[in-house]
This record gives sequence, C-alpha cells and structure tokens, in this order.
Amino acid sequence: MKPLIRVAIVALAISPIAALAQTNEPVTRAEVRAELVQLENAGYNPSVKDPYYPRDIQAAEARVQADNGSSAAYGPSAEGTSGAGQPARTGTSE
Repeated sequence: MKPLIRVAIVALAISPIAALAQTNEPVTRAEVRAELVQLENAGYNPSVKDPYYPRDIQAAEARVQADNGSSAAYGPSAEGTSGAGQPARTGTSE
C-alpha cells in the first residue's frame, strides 16, 4: 500500500508542471522566425559549429530576456556548468 501512496503523491506533485508545459495554441512559423531573429540579434549564430553548443544559445536567450525586461522565467537558469566530456575520475593517483 505504501508504494501506491508514494506513486500517487509523485503524480500529484508532477501534474502542475505537466499542465504548464502544455499549450493549446500552436506556434506559428512567423513566431518561430521572430524568435530566431531576436536570438541572432542577441549574438546567436546557428551556423557556427560550437563544441559547447548550449552555452551560446543560452547566453543569447538570457540577453533577449534581459532586453525584454522579463525577470521571471520558467525552467532552469541559463547559466550553469556541466561535466560532460570530462575524463572519468578513477580515484587512483597518477
């Protein structure tokens, strides 16, 4: 019985997040194009091959948000660090 209660609690906790992520209105091609133009004006260049891809678009999104004056945003912050691509540490000294 306890696992069933835990599943129900997790489902109830996640349901508001799922509701925010869904929209009933489709995004138009013009809206997508306008957003891409804003990002390019903020310094994002989609044609440049960047081994650190997310950083450049996240920085441009942060600049667009700052320019629009919106301080409240959904999701994680645009800044952060990642250990992706780093060699694994084995615990032995070399």
